[in-house]
Amino acid sequence: MSRHERTSLSIFSWALIGPAIGDSFKKLDPRQLIRNPVMFTTGVVALLLTILMIAGAWQASFAFQIQLVFWLWLTVLFGNFAEALAEGRGKAQAASLRDTKSQLTAKRVDGTKTEVVAAAQLRANDLVLVETGDLIPADGDVVDGVASVNEAAITGESAPVIRESGGDRSAVTAGTRVISDWIKVRVTQEPGQGFLDRMIALVEGAERQKTPNEIALTILLVGLTIIFLIAVATIPGFAKYAGGEIPVPLLAALLITLIPTTIAALLSAIGIAGMDRLVRFNVLAKSGRAVEAAGDIDVILLDKTGTVTIGDRHATEFRPLAGISERELAEAAYLASLADETPEGRSIVELARVDYDVKAEQPGNAEVIPFTAQTRISGIKFGDDLIQKGAVDSILRAVGKADSAAAAELRSHAEDIGRSGGTPLAVARNGRLLGTIHLKDILKAGMRARFAELRKMGIRTVMITGDNPMTAAAIAAEAGIDDFLAEATPEDKLALIRREQTGGRLIAMCGDGTNDAPALAQADVGLTMNTGTQAAREAGNMVDLDSDPTKLIEVVGLGKQLLMTRGALTTFSVANDVAKYFAIIPAIFVVLYPTLAVLNVMGLHSSQSAILSAIIFNALVIPALVPLALKGVRYRPAPAGEVLRRNLAIYGVGGIIAPFIGIKLIDLAVTGLGLA
Repeated sequence: MSRHERTSLSIFSWALIGPAIGDSFKKLDPRQLIRNPVMFTTGVVALLLTILMIAGAWQASFAFQIQLVFWLWLTVLFGNFAEALAEGRGKAQAASLRDTKSQLTAKRVDGTKTEVVAAAQLRANDLVLVETGDLIPADGDVVDGVASVNEAAITGESAPVIRESGGDRSAVTAGTRVISDWIKVRVTQEPGQGFLDRMIALVEGAERQKTPNEIALTILLVGLTIIFLIAVATIPGFAKYAGGEIPVPLLAALLITLIPTTIAALLSAIGIAGMDRLVRFNVLAKSGRAVEAAGDIDVILLDKTGTVTIGDRHATEFRPLAGISERELAEAAYLASLADETPEGRSIVELARVDYDVKAEQPGNAEVIPFTAQTRISGIKFGDDLIQKGAVDSILRAVGKADSAAAAELRSHAEDIGRSGGTPLAVARNGRLLGTIHLKDILKAGMRARFAELRKMGIRTVMITGDNPMTAAAIAAEAGIDDFLAEATPEDKLALIRREQTGGRLIAMCGDGTNDAPALAQADVGLTMNTGTQAAREAGNMVDLDSDPTKLIEVVGLGKQLLMTRGALTTFSVANDVAKYFAIIPAIFVVLYPTLAVLNVMGLHSSQSAILSAIIFNALVIPALVPLALKGVRYRPAPAGEVLRRNLAIYGVGGIIAPFIGIKLIDLAVTGLGLA
């Protein structure tokens, strides 16, 4: 090939690579690039390339040029940049939260005038009006009105809460939605100091640690690269001592042939294969590193609502008072809930219909009593018949029997339900107390068995919730979870993860709320439920399309398979590089030191043919191993010692034998064709 043709190929190669690398730089998180295990090795190759291009030696060896282009394409573009882009999610996480904040508007009240402004214009002590369906624009305190507020977007808890002026129920948070009535809110925070701003700061400050396998691989690659650098750097001295000289391009080609390019080039293939296999379980991984980290996790932290439980409270039991039959209570609750379109209301109707065969129709002249934050009661009235359901204290006030024996029994039922982690609703008909409805968070199907399986794998499970300790303990016991953290703030979750990581453990976090975003960003494996908020989905490095946290069992299994595949190919790569050293060095020095001919066991034709054959072997062995990297080594639960012995026996021996055979065959071919 002529010099002109080689130059044209160089320009064409860089025309392909350059735009992709340039586009990657725009989106790249430099921290993720630096932590990549192959970064040091790639840096050495890039430095050599730069020096040779400046020195004008780039055209000296066409085979060397092909090797460099091949190496840069596989490891720099796909290995470093693809992984760094997949993991560099901090900007995207914070951007989602900022989008949430930027979309908020406010009805600012100034005397008798109300104007709509952007939430960012609000200052402390501004007064805003928030009505049904509106998002609360800023953190503040309720000064007038009572409203039911859905805080699920922030806390992950589906049950609406009552917010009113005075007491401990006056504080409201930006981004939550008023679902009934209205409130006036006095803004308490200056711009940049609210809850969402705090979440943005926590997410941007979160950074995933390197896993033990990443650290070990980095040390191995750096160590081998330095060793071979030193070995090659001494060659000119020996050559000069013997009265000869070895060209710089030949030395550079030798170094690139020897340093661990095989495993570095295959890392991305291993990771991509793991991501692809996860799709079969309806889990989307944002990087191969996340799948590998799952293979080593020690602790799984799970948000309760929407993760362990379904997320909506369901009616599970009717508890009648003395002298009242279960069917009578079921019929009253059924009629009072026919017009209730909330998940709780529909579950009451379903429970009465299925368990008690209640099939009554809503009377044509019925007047529906809607739930309001002021009364905390809903129901139905037809003719002289009035049926009410609602909070226990509100029903007792409405019927005026707070001191009766029935009221005492009703409170006793409510306390029992509360201790079991449920929520009680009282039912009354025409001023007569009938009993309570037990509403509870429903565990997702198969939770207990799946958590038992995780325990057998040596993984500890911890549930994190904003609920009180009594409710948290009841749900944790029902689900078979090892431990729980109750009344947890976003800062508490983040602190717990960092504390566990400081102890050397790898942590997986499952969550779905905006308040889970910092913890998901910090955890080694952040599995986000597909039903979660946008901020949570951005913060995690995996998304479960089925919203099933126990999918981590499958993720862990795949992670272990990826680790075994990486271990097998690393063993092959190291053995391969060492074998190439002892195969090539004698051929290079045999002219200068004829006594080394005895070590040239392969009988390579010349130093040029040895280097060229090794370069071609490198270019062939990497694609040849890609199918194995994609398929993966079969996962068999076994002690680490047994796995190591198996890898040494199969991939270690294979890595030593393959270069001797491959380089010799290629040497015969290139010599026969007159290429060297």
